[in-house]
Amino acid sequence: MERKGTYPRDGWEQKIAEAGLIFDKADGHPYWHEEAYYEFSAREVDELEEATNTLSDLCLEAADQVIERDRLAELAISAPVATVIQESWRQERSFTLYGRFDLAYDGNSPPKLLEYNADTPTMLLEAAVVQWFWLEEKFRGADQFNSIHERLIEQWKKLKWYLRHSPLYFTYAEGSLEDLATVTYLMDTAAKAGLVIADLVVSDIGWHSDRRQFVDLANKPIRSLFKLYPWEWLVAEEFGPHLLDVYKEMQWLEPLWKLVLSTKGILPILWELNPGHPNLLAASVTAPPTGDWVKKPRFSREGANVAVHRAGGQNLETPGTYGQEGFIYQQLAPFSNFDGYYPVLGSWIIGGEAAGIGIRESTALITDYRSRFVPHLFT
Repeated sequence: MERKGTYPRDGWEQKIAEAGLIFDKADGHPYWHEEAYYEFSAREVDELEEATNTLSDLCLEAADQVIERDRLAELAISAPVATVIQESWRQERSFTLYGRFDLAYDGNSPPKLLEYNADTPTMLLEAAVVQWFWLEEKFRGADQFNSIHERLIEQWKKLKWYLRHSPLYFTYAEGSLEDLATVTYLMDTAAKAGLVIADLVVSDIGWHSDRRQFVDLANKPIRSLFKLYPWEWLVAEEFGPHLLDVYKEMQWLEPLWKLVLSTKGILPILWELNPGHPNLLAASVTAPPTGDWVKKPRFSREGANVAVHRAGGQNLETPGTYGQEGFIYQQLAPFSNFDGYYPVLGSWIIGGEAAGIGIRESTALITDYRSRFVPHLFT
C-alpha cells in the first residue's frame, strides 16, 4: 500500500460534478482530491476483501447475541424499541442493502475495524462512480477494488419481492448536499433494477391519524421506505411511537435491527465475543485499554465528540453535541502516516458481501467532515 502523487485531470471539477458529486467543499476545504492516489497490490485487496467478509459475519453473530439474549439495554436502546428490534431481527434478517466498515490498514498489519456504519452510510457515490471514472481516464488498464455499482443493482433486484409496495420512497434530511447526492444515486440504482421510486424529505412525511398510516404530501400511504436518516433519530422524533406501532406493516431499508450494529456500543461486545481477533481492536464500556486509546460516543456522526489519548501526550478531542447515551473506549488503531496523512478505508458490504473501498484521509487521527476523499487502484 503506497500513497503516490499525480497530476489532476484537466477540467476535473466539471467532471466530478457531472458524475453527481455536488458537495466538493466542507467549510472551504476541498473534499475530492486527485493530486494523489493510493496503490494496493492484489494480495492487499484480497486481504481487505476477506477481512470485510469476516467482519460482516462477526457483526451478525454479535447482533444475534445481543438481540436474542436481551442485551439491548447495554446499547442504550429503550425497551419499546428493543421489542420491535427483536421482531425485525427474526423477520427481516436478510433484508438489508448495504453497510460500510471503516478500517485502519497499512498493508502490513491486518485491517482493523474502527466502526461499522450499518444504518446510514454515505461516501457511496464517490466510491462507486466518481473514482471509477477517474481510473478509466487516468489509469486505463489498471484495476480498482470496486464492484459497488453492479452489486447495488443486483441487490435491489433481490430485494424487489420484499419491497412489494410501490413506490419505494427515499427520504433524507433536508439541507444536506451529501445526503441528497447519496439518495439520488441510490434511486438511480434502484430504478435500474426495475423498482418504482419516489422521494421526499423527512420533514414532509405526514401521519394520518384516522388511517394510522404514514403518508406523503398527497396523503398517499407510504408502505416501503428507504431512509437515509438514522434510526436513533427517527425513534426519538415526535412520531416515533407511531413508527413503532406500525413498523411491521411497512417495509424498511435499512431494517430496524441494523440499529444494533450502527451504535459504537457493539464494539465492546464484538471484542467480548472474539477477544484477540486480528481484525478487531480491544474495546470496553468501563475502562480504557492499556496504552493509547480512543473514547467514542455510542452514537455520533463525522468524528464528533471523539477523544484520543496517547500515553506520551499529544491528546486530541473534537467538539460536538453527542454523548448523552454514553461512551465506549477502544484501543487506538496502529495508524501509519502516509506523507502526513492518515487514511481510513471505507469497505463496503452489499448484500452480505464485500464490494469495494473508498478512502478518506486527514492530517489528524480523527476523521471528520473536513477529511478528503482520495481515489485508489491496484496492480
